[in-house]
Amino acid sequence: MKSGKSGSGNGLRLVATFEALKGILVLAAGCGVLTLAHRNLHQAAVQLVKVLHFNPAQHYPNIFIDAADRVTDLQLWMLALSALLYAVIRIAEAYGLWTQQQWAEWFAVLSGAIYLPVELYEVSRELAWPRVTVLVVNLGIVAYLASVLSRSKRARKSSRK
Repeated sequence: MKSGKSGSGNGLRLVATFEALKGILVLAAGCGVLTLAHRNLHQAAVQLVKVLHFNPAQHYPNIFIDAADRVTDLQLWMLALSALLYAVIRIAEAYGLWTQQQWAEWFAVLSGAIYLPVELYEVSRELAWPRVTVLVVNLGIVAYLASVLSRSKRARKSSRK
């Protein structure tokens, strides 16, 4: 069912675009993960560390290289499959928001609100501008979508009278 809102269409399309971009980005990352299957991950990790101009013998680069040694092809495939599932959900949500479907608005509010406790915790743990930015943007999107749903509910009630 369409929510029937004309004034909120541009805002919904902006949120839809944001969700679609997240889905596309994760899909691209998942495809990138698949390119690592059946390859020497140790050598790829060493090359990445060198390209980033880190010393492979230092503590953190060494942890990264050791972790790459333990990754299996099955784990890479599962990670890529998870990325595909996430991307499908985000792109379906984006389509629903773009076409102003009420189910997508509800889904977007719930899927955005689920991250808020974690984001609040992270900001309370360390006040850093990237964490605050993520929290503020997510709060803004969730609040906007909640207001769209509220207006939609009032509009449906008034049309029934």
